[in-house]
Amino acid sequence: MSTVATAHQLLRVGALAWAVAVTPVAAQAPATASAPPSIAADALMATVRTLASEEYQGRASGTEGGARARAFVKDRFTALRLSPIGPSLEHSFSFTPKAQASGGAAAPPSQGVNVVGRCPGTDPALPAIVLSAHYDHLGIRDGRIYRGADDNASGVAVLLEMAAQCMAQPFRHDLVFAAFDAEEGGLHGAAAFVSAPPLPRDRLALDVNLDMVARGDKGEIYVAGTHHYPRLRSLLEPVAARAPIQVLFGHDLPGSGHEDWTLQSDHGRFHQAGIPFVYFGVEDHPDYHQPSDTADKINPDFFVKAAGVVLDALRTLDAGLQ
Repeated sequence: MSTVATAHQLLRVGALAWAVAVTPVAAQAPATASAPPSIAADALMATVRTLASEEYQGRASGTEGGARARAFVKDRFTALRLSPIGPSLEHSFSFTPKAQASGGAAAPPSQGVNVVGRCPGTDPALPAIVLSAHYDHLGIRDGRIYRGADDNASGVAVLLEMAAQCMAQPFRHDLVFAAFDAEEGGLHGAAAFVSAPPLPRDRLALDVNLDMVARGDKGEIYVAGTHHYPRLRSLLEPVAARAPIQVLFGHDLPGSGHEDWTLQSDHGRFHQAGIPFVYFGVEDHPDYHQPSDTADKINPDFFVKAAGVVLDALRTLDAGLQ
């Protein structure tokens, strides 16, 4: 999760009045001959351990460790047979890093790379749902690796498991899987995506963003965004009611300062562009943005249950949105 705050925190997006067509829950995605794989804690943890390992050097954007993380995600997308949107799974962009407090010369433009793949839906008339998670983190600072196990290797791990689910049992909507670069310090990868989307903007129904989904120290995960898009809450309340962990709605109330997560991760750029979002994440913990955000702090049982909640939410949203 990024700590970026902008003047847009006072923004009231015109899409607050956005209307979602709701279909009966019974209209779930049609079954296919291929049964979806089960979500395994071992698989989730293997991804987190890899991305949070010393080899990946904290995955800062523009570094060797960041490039290794990107290659890891691209290889997984390729193995899952996600389709590129355009000539490549990699979508490059330029951005200007956040100004340094020291007052020195402005930093030159930097290059980032998003990894974007598509899982085709069964109804081509429907718009796409984006599932996003950022793969970058803070890198090495003062000789210490900021490993970013929860922030956000955990979100990438769930994104990859959701891609496997989709390829085994397609959704009604196309699902666009977006692993964003340069979230830390400016949400730059998401900004590049929404400013030049790989699909027409009116074909993007919703962003479901994952950022810090593994550290359930309190046994709870939050769903943010439904204050802005109340009809999404009506769809997701049954998901929360049947979840094996506590699923709470909140952290999206304008005027609540840092407790308002509306613009604190990649979903914020979608919101600013008028594209609805829901965000899954846990509250900050003592290891947030610290070198101590390591894989051994994650409870695998909570993690796999949180991934199951995300899958249930995706299937429910897929059934209920037109």
